[in-house]
Amino acid sequence: MAAIDSCDDGEGHILEPLCFPEQPEAEAPYYAGACRDDGGAETLSCLFCSESHPVAHKDQLLKHLLLSHKLVIADVKLIADLPKYLLYWKGRLLEQPVGDFCSEIKTNSTGPAEKQERYFLLCDVLPEDRALREKLQRKRLEEVLEQQQKERDDRSFRRVCVFCNDEFAGNRCHLLNHMAREHAFNIGLPDNIVYCEQLLDTLQDKMANLQCLYCEKTFKDKMTLKDHMRKKAHRRINASNRHYDRFYIINYLELGKTWEEVQSEDDRELPDDKDDDWSDWRACPMSAVCLFCDHRRHTMDDVYAHMKEVHDFDLPRLRAELNLSFYQQVKLVNFIRRQIHQNRCHACQDKFGCRADVLRHLRQRRHAMTLPPPRTWNQPQYYFPTYENDGLLCALPDSDGDGEDGDGRAGEDGVPVIAEDVMDARIVKENSVLRNLLRNNT
Repeated sequence: MAAIDSCDDGEGHILEPLCFPEQPEAEAPYYAGACRDDGGAETLSCLFCSESHPVAHKDQLLKHLLLSHKLVIADVKLIADLPKYLLYWKGRLLEQPVGDFCSEIKTNSTGPAEKQERYFLLCDVLPEDRALREKLQRKRLEEVLEQQQKERDDRSFRRVCVFCNDEFAGNRCHLLNHMAREHAFNIGLPDNIVYCEQLLDTLQDKMANLQCLYCEKTFKDKMTLKDHMRKKAHRRINASNRHYDRFYIINYLELGKTWEEVQSEDDRELPDDKDDDWSDWRACPMSAVCLFCDHRRHTMDDVYAHMKEVHDFDLPRLRAELNLSFYQQVKLVNFIRRQIHQNRCHACQDKFGCRADVLRHLRQRRHAMTLPPPRTWNQPQYYFPTYENDGLLCALPDSDGDGEDGDGRAGEDGVPVIAEDVMDARIVKENSVLRNLLRNNT
């Protein structure tokens, strides 16, 4: 989910999840008829007022919900039909207050009361929300399977090959098999594909624009493009390109899972004598990014050394001198990340035009190791990572106890922290729906 910031000037809001560029940028999700030719007529309605936006401009509505109503919806990209999801909750919030359904987050909790703000998080930790998401996912899967069956039975298909002038009629499988056999371009079994016409339109447009179908580089003429795709073995679709996910039925099977995750699952039971065999285990290397620049290393010692040598910032020293607990380290890292992302000096809060100016200021003023008062950065909103894939957070030492009660339910300052699989009933209002559900389950 997006990190939430509450600055007086309104410029500090981070409205979208940030991600380091180690992964390809995700394409728009395939929900709410993303593959249907409905002309974008469907709209998204605000849960609290009459404002609405087209599905294509969902970010505007999410921004409105955050700034005007202090509401964040978790994992929006995983919701199969966002218009129906919003319509359902709009009706429920007419019946009961938002606090009965949502987790509450209070910012600036140690500051003056007039500067405190309350935000609400609507997520699938609530069983009702989870059930709704799964129902929408099943409905979407039914629609896609119905569409796929129509395409499989369609005998009126007529199309010219993307790579040559041969025309095929009768059924889509003839063209797809021809592309695989004659042009070594295999996009998978025809029965695994849905919205085939739109997939072929996408490929045709790229070829017409002299764009490689795999790496998407553009070339000066068709002959150069063909030579490139042949020599580089680029006669295929890039599996990492999320734009193509909508055309494969496997991506609609399970809520929140990509084709890679579904494909990697192995439900076969291993023999008893091999259950404990970990000989084929291969750990994925985790990398971390410097707090101030894009420098990346696979070991924390290298990252710490880089920050100390290049930016005069010594995180282990700060941790020792200030006796920072694990949760305080998390909040400090997220605070600095956010300030640097917004081109601010984390020490004096001066604003600059670009990151290079910030780094120059930090070096000249020696502000790297200077921290503002704890009330500025030791705030609950900095539990939320500024970057979703921040490896630095995963490697912070946590051997000092950190004031936890044994299951990760409370931070060092007594502020409740909800673990991924634990819902702490102590932070739920006495008369809320969540409270009742917890009681019924115990």
